[in-house]
Amino acid sequence: MKLLDILFGRTKPVASSVENLFSISTAQISLAATFDANPTGRAGITFKPVEASDFDAAENELKGLLEITAKESKTRSRIVRDRFNYAWVLLEDKEFEDLVAAMHMTSVTLREHGFEEQLLAAVFQFADRHGRDVYWIYNYKRGSFYPFVPLGNQKRDNAYELRLRALMEKEMPIEPELERWYPLWDLPLGAGGAGESKDL
Repeated sequence: MKLLDILFGRTKPVASSVENLFSISTAQISLAATFDANPTGRAGITFKPVEASDFDAAENELKGLLEITAKESKTRSRIVRDRFNYAWVLLEDKEFEDLVAAMHMTSVTLREHGFEEQLLAAVFQFADRHGRDVYWIYNYKRGSFYPFVPLGNQKRDNAYELRLRALMEKEMPIEPELERWYPLWDLPLGAGGAGESKDL
């Protein structure tokens, strides 16, 4: 069974709101001040595969909305699928508030088209003073964020992640159960925005 199926597919969804996504808009100020971790301007939303016919209408409307957003805020977007056929909406914007707004709009659009159960995670990419990637992952079914700091070779910096939680738990909804801080390796949020998400 694939990791995201294990993580999200067999658990009963917890009532949550995509409005929680907005909490990262103000939290990023503390991240920058304390950890010198700043947004890279890249983020993504992933959701389970659906029948092509069901997704076509939603994808067309989503592309239309993203094009409108791009004209107003310069947010760039792509819709890709990884090798496990999970769909990703990849967004780029130097203005973090515009990026968060585009993530929220995308989440709402997918929910309105009946894909709420397919929504898995929203991922925001940051980089710290050492150039390391620091990800904040929002689990839609739990309604909470958690940090993920990969070190390479499918290892992660647990100590750094716990320091991030200690700082941010008063500013954003943090997943309280550490066993639910699932790693998402090789996220497709690189500078090209089209990498493969190998271990989802």
